[in-house]
Amino acid sequence: MLETQFADVISLIKNARTAALKTVNAALINLYWNIGEYIHNKVKNAEWGQSIVKQLAEFLSKNEPDLKGFSDKNLWRMKQFYESYKDYPKLSPLVREISWSHNLAIFSRCGSPEAREFYLKLSKKENYSFRELDRQISAGFFERSIIGNTKLSTVLRELHDELENSFKDSYVFEFLNLPEPHNESELQKSLVMEMRNFILELGKDFLFISEEYKIQVGNSDFYIDLLFYHRGLQCLVAIELKVDKFKPEHLGQLNFYLEALDRDVKKSNENPSIGILLCKDKDNEVVEYALSRSLSPTLVAEYKTQLPDKKLLQRKIHELFK
Repeated sequence: MLETQFADVISLIKNARTAALKTVNAALINLYWNIGEYIHNKVKNAEWGQSIVKQLAEFLSKNEPDLKGFSDKNLWRMKQFYESYKDYPKLSPLVREISWSHNLAIFSRCGSPEAREFYLKLSKKENYSFRELDRQISAGFFERSIIGNTKLSTVLRELHDELENSFKDSYVFEFLNLPEPHNESELQKSLVMEMRNFILELGKDFLFISEEYKIQVGNSDFYIDLLFYHRGLQCLVAIELKVDKFKPEHLGQLNFYLEALDRDVKKSNENPSIGILLCKDKDNEVVEYALSRSLSPTLVAEYKTQLPDKKLLQRKIHELFK
C-alpha cells in the first residue's frame, strides 16, 4: 500500500518536472523568436547589416559572458527562424512545443511550409529525438508520404479509415548496410539486429513480437518472417520479406498466415490481423490486379537500401501538382 502511495509522489514529481521543462523550452523559443523579429525589422529598415549583428554578438559575449548560444551565426538563425514562420500563424504554436535543435533542423532543411508543418507535427506526435528527426528528414519522409501510392487490399481499406497514417508505400533501410545481392535470411537478420531503427522507419506504434514466429496448422509448422503488434490499429501485423520483385503468388502465403493468426493467435478484443509484403521491387499495376480480389487485409510495399535522392523526390512532387 505504501509503495503505491510513494509511486504516486514520484509521478507528481515527474509530471511537475516535465511541465517545468516545457515551460522553460517555450520561453526559450519565444526569446529566439523575439530576437529574430527584432533583427529582421532592423535589417528590413536598412538600419542593421551583417557587421552590426556581429558587433551585437561580440557585445553580448563581452558584457554577458554567462549567456551562451548568441554567436552571430546563431543570431542570423533566429532571424531565419522568425522569417520562416511569421506568415504562417497556425505553425507558430507548434514551434514552441519542440526544442530549438529540432526547430533548427526543420526550418533550415525544409524549403516549404508544408514540409515544415509535416515535421513539426510529426516531432510532437512521435516525440522524436534529434537524431530520429534528422534521419526522417534525410530519408525524405515528407516527400515519400506525398508521392506514396500505397497498395492496399479492398478489405484492408474497409477495416481501417486512416491506414495512410500507419503504413508507407516505400521503406528505406539504409542503416542495414546490406550487400547487393542479399537473400531473405540476411535481410531478416539485419532488420532484427537494427530493430530500433527499423521501428523508427515503420512507425512508433509498432511493437515487435518475434522473428520466425511459429504457427502450427494441422501437423505442419510454418514461420512468419516478422510479427508485430500495432497499438493504434490494435491488431497483429505479419511482415513477409521478399528480396525479389513482387509476384502475385506471394500473396497466397501471406493470406494463409493471416488466417492462421486470426484463428489461433488473435485475441477476441483485437482487430483482424494485417499482412505486409515487403519486396525489393514492385510493378504497381501488377500489385493492383493481385490485390483487387484479395479477401485478406494486406498491403504491398517496397524497400530501399539507400537514402532516396531528395531532389528527385521533389521533382516528382512538382510534377504531381503542376
